[in-house]
This record gives sequence, C-alpha cells and structure tokens, in this order.
Amino acid sequence: MSKHVRPLIVFFTLASAILACVLPQIPPISQPTPGGGTAIPPGSPDLEDLGTVVALTLTAFVPGPVESTATVATISSPENPTSLLPRPLYYLASDGTGINQVFRLEQDGTTRRQMTSESVNVSDYDVSPVDGSVAYVANNRLLHVNAGGSERRVLMNGGEADPNNLFMSTISSPVFSLDAQTLAYGYKGLRFYSFSSDQSRLVLQNLIDDAGGGILVPRELYEPERYSPDGTKLLINLSYYEGGSSAIYDLATNALVRLNGGEGALIWADNNEWSADSSSIYSANPSMGMFSSGLWRVDAATGEVTTLIPGDAGGGNYNTADEAYLAPDGQLYFFLATVPSPEGIIMRSPLQLVRSAPDGLTGRTVLSEEDFQLLNEALWAPDASFVVATFAPMQEVYQGGQAEIVYLDGRPNVVLAPFALQMKWGP
Repeated sequence: MSKHVRPLIVFFTLASAILACVLPQIPPISQPTPGGGTAIPPGSPDLEDLGTVVALTLTAFVPGPVESTATVATISSPENPTSLLPRPLYYLASDGTGINQVFRLEQDGTTRRQMTSESVNVSDYDVSPVDGSVAYVANNRLLHVNAGGSERRVLMNGGEADPNNLFMSTISSPVFSLDAQTLAYGYKGLRFYSFSSDQSRLVLQNLIDDAGGGILVPRELYEPERYSPDGTKLLINLSYYEGGSSAIYDLATNALVRLNGGEGALIWADNNEWSADSSSIYSANPSMGMFSSGLWRVDAATGEVTTLIPGDAGGGNYNTADEAYLAPDGQLYFFLATVPSPEGIIMRSPLQLVRSAPDGLTGRTVLSEEDFQLLNEALWAPDASFVVATFAPMQEVYQGGQAEIVYLDGRPNVVLAPFALQMKWGP
C-alpha cells in the first residue's frame, strides 16, 4: 500500500500557522545510503501532507516513546536469495543529506538503488507496472526517470505553489495506468498525462469557495490513488473543508461513482484495496474519533458501502481494523483488535494479524500473537505469504518507520530498511 497517513483533510490554510507546534520530532535513525553516509528519516511534511498535520491537532496523542515488541532477524543467505522478495520494493527514505528520495530494494533484500537525486524532498511517486520507471513529485514538478534512475525529465511544472491557494497550485499523487501509457495526477483537480502526446488534460476540476478576506475553502478536491486491477476504473480521494471520502472514476464513461452507506466510516482511498476481479474495494480504519473505526466493503459498480465489522463493539469497546487484503486464495487478511476507550478516541491499538472469509467474520483466525501497535504502513505480498510492515519509532509518529517482513508461518521478522515510507511493489 502507498502512503499510509490517516488523512482527515481539513482547511489547509491553517496548516502553516500551527505546523511548528504540532509536528512530532522524529529522533535520528542511522540509515545506510548508496554513498556510505547516514541519514535521518523525514521529520516534516511537504505541502501535500499539511492536511494530515492539521488533522493531528484534532486527536489526542498517546504520550511517551514505546519500544517495538517485534522480533527481528538479520538477513542470512537464504538458499535462493533472489526469492526473498517477489518483486523489487520501492519506498521513500532520506539520502545522505536528509532529503527524501525514491529508493529501490532488489529481490535479494539487500541491494539498494537510489532512484532520484533531487535537491528537495520527493513527496509522492509511483512505479511503472511495465518497466519499473518512476514518476514523482518534487519542488511542485511532476518528473520521470527510467528504471535505472537516469534520463530525468519534467512532465509538468506547477511553478511556485501559492501558500494562499494550495488547492489549485500544488501537484500531487502520480499514478501509472496498467499499460504505463498514462499518468493520473492531481493538479487543480484530476488530470491525465499522456506519454505518447506529452499532453495533460483536466477531467475533474477542484471546487473552491472564496470565503472572503483571502480565505479559500475547498468544497471538493480530487486526487488519484490507484487503478483497478482490470484498468477500467480509478479510485480517487475526495477532500473537503473537514474530512474526506473516496469515489470511483470510470474511465470509459468519465462518470464519478460516489459512495453511499457506511455512515461515519472513513472510506479514504489510501486505506483501501481493490479485489482481484475489480468488483469491490475493502477499506479499514484503525482509529476512532472524527470518523469511525472498522472494516467495510464497497461495491465498485454502485458505490454501496457494506459494514463488515462495525466500529462500536458495545460496552465502551471499539473494533479497530487495518490494511485489509483479499488474497488470491479467496481469504481476507487484515489487522484487527477490540479495545476499550471510554472517551471514544483511539489513535493506536494493539492490532493482531488475522485471516477470515471475505465477510471479515466467517472462519476468522489469529495468525500471529505479535503486537502491531506501532504499525504505520503495510504492503502485502501478492500471494499473502507475508506482509512488509513499517513500525514507528515512537507513538506520536504516524508516517513510515522500520520496514520488516512479517511472515505468517512463524519465521522471525526480517528487517529490510531502517526507515521506509510509501512502499510499493515494482514489476
């Protein structure tokens, strides 16, 4: 899964005023780089992430650093080292100068290549499912490099972002189509860039209201997240003045299918996964507050939302779920916990790894007794034989962390990177 940031999108113009006082400080974590130096994990968001920073002020932090209970192991020459990972693993991490770049970890689990070399942070990126090239955003430009990290070119230059009108001046979220001939991205709305014509077209324009006094209020913003497995639909984020949702854009009809049902649910594209047949989307939310925790299934044709596991478990207890994946074996894999919260606010809970039928209930079995309380992001192996998880260095950090393979058969975890963010499989 891509960027796992618990987005409760709120009024962006407030972000710059409160950024310094709400952003948790991430302690230095030594990280190897291609040049042999060390680097510090990213500790501040880019323009595209300011909504998340503001959202953190709406919820209570759990005080105090916590040590991860995960058991880790050093990678030790497996019989076939190229099979440690099914595909190359891409992620964001800081280089020797502390700047976020795109990195690729090869299938042996040790060989790492730096794909970008920007002078400012790379904020968003995606990997071509055809050739492993990378499209990314840095300095409000949409850029592209080949699979070797060379032949850098600018696909779209957004210029200097207007701090008073970030909604209409910031480039974000490039997403490759299945044939890699098109890039969906956000800039003044939902756009599609064609590699063959070197042209972009705007298909959904952001809706902005002028509240006067230089204050601009987002009525509805559009940003792509991921294509369906059959390539006919695009899951997109919808952002509002406070809160957010998802919708499904049909590429053949240019129609926007909005979600209905699942009242109180946070159906946000970043927390969602398509089913292999493209007929449905599974969404999970492990936090409780402005939106409900729980697990839901979305009908991709109608937008109908079905609650599989409700947030309220009764008696002051709440169900928290995360990172649901419907695997090729027809089973649903996800993280789950039922925790007490008299105040009805949960930011982190001690999740367990479980498996069930697609309804989230039938035959539900706990697969690991490990405590996943510091889980920030998870990327499932295509066959669900393991999951790559990132664990935060402390309670207050909600983006990225140490990346580890978590096996479902009881083998010890394998550490892949000291810090990773926005993990994606390459081809």
